[in-house]
Amino acid sequence: MHARVVRFTGVTPERIGEITARVEEADGPPPGVDSTGIQLLVDEEQGTAIFIGYFDSEQKMRDASAVFEQMDPSETPGTRASVDLCEVKLERDVGQS
Repeated sequence: MHARVVRFTGVTPERIGEITARVEEADGPPPGVDSTGIQLLVDEEQGTAIFIGYFDSEQKMRDASAVFEQMDPSETPGTRASVDLCEVKLERDVGQS
């Protein structure tokens, strides 16, 4: 599995609300993005967010990255501070007691 991890700055609660509503209303990812899942982590105090998109292969991740790079900045949670294209080496869920 692979993950595209993007850190945003200048994020507002209002913008997160807009993004969340748009994603929840969508039938799936944008055209050209073959993702298996997403996560959006937000630190309202710092005005930052981390978006993680998951992909079955490195090629699918890179293809999606090209689509995301073409997105209008108004469609993102804030200003892109960094983008990492990663291979997921460990994923573990911990059971509850």
